[in-house]
Amino acid sequence: MSRWTPELLPWSWFEIKSRPSRRGMAVVPGVETGSLGSVSKKSEPWLLVLRLIFVLGSLGLWLPSAQDAVAAETKPIDPELLEKIRRSNAECFSCHTEAGLKQPPRTDLDLVKLKETLHDPDAFKRSNHGNMECKQCHGQGFNDYPHVRDALDEVSPCEECHAAQVLKVEMQFDNSVHARKLKDQFTCNSCHDPHTALIAAKLGDPRKIVRQDNEMCLDCHNSDLQFAKLAPDQKKRPDIDRIHEWLPNPALHWRAVRCLECHTPVAKTLSHEILDKEKAEKRCVSCHTTNTSLASRLYRHMAKDEQQQYGFLNSVILSNSYIVGATRHPLIDQVVIALVTLTLLGVLLHGVIRIAVGLIRRTRKGS
Repeated sequence: MSRWTPELLPWSWFEIKSRPSRRGMAVVPGVETGSLGSVSKKSEPWLLVLRLIFVLGSLGLWLPSAQDAVAAETKPIDPELLEKIRRSNAECFSCHTEAGLKQPPRTDLDLVKLKETLHDPDAFKRSNHGNMECKQCHGQGFNDYPHVRDALDEVSPCEECHAAQVLKVEMQFDNSVHARKLKDQFTCNSCHDPHTALIAAKLGDPRKIVRQDNEMCLDCHNSDLQFAKLAPDQKKRPDIDRIHEWLPNPALHWRAVRCLECHTPVAKTLSHEILDKEKAEKRCVSCHTTNTSLASRLYRHMAKDEQQQYGFLNSVILSNSYIVGATRHPLIDQVVIALVTLTLLGVLLHGVIRIAVGLIRRTRKGS
């Protein structure tokens, strides 16, 4: 079956609705804008079911990958549009940066509130959303100052752009330890900062991927303050070092691999189904083998660069880190096996000669 693309979806079945404080968005007819779960009472039930079945089936066949996202971003963007976005975002960053806090462009700014909403413009430009206008997510309530009261409540939800991904993620998340205990408190932004996050395919370097992804986990699991914001009442944050005492050299592992490598189902390339400590992967051979799961997880974005350089198995992994069992050279294996075999044969031959010589000496003495 050929891979589906967005062009193959029947966009005529979708309608574009707009709001004063948000951009237009595509929705399934009969479903309230911005909510995949609330159905309009005016909809024909049979028609709604038919359309939902078709759309969900389409999403099942076409779930854009990270490579698709990178490919889409490499397409040329209208320079005039980019300049318009740059000027619009510059207005926001004139206040919402460290520089704006130190030298406010206005005298009527609430500096206490401003301090809570500072961003790094350079980090934003490098992020997944770097070519987007701030107001595309934050709405028109921020056009003027003072901003519209409760304008933050009008921030567009992630599913307005990422409907296919959110559908897939929600099914995984519902089986995670976070959903079992904190489902109503978790949002995409609980882990993913939309102003700085980069998809792994764009980061490229596995070390950068590990650093970014582990920071998402450790922001809560290594901070009493952040952990208390989401954890149930009276629950203390477990000591990271103590609960990982079973793992040899945990600090080295945290620099080389992501928490997700063990705390998500190994059979899946990437999942939001976070496993608790009882279900987490503890078999060393999941990574430490020539068929390492890292090849289809942490290093999957580098698979196209796999050239079996110098005869090594998993050469991309070898060029970034040393993982016992996963980085092997077939020729070296053969040489070692040959040396061991020759050594054993030498010892055996030596023993046979000693025994033979001893028998000959005894025979001569007896005669």
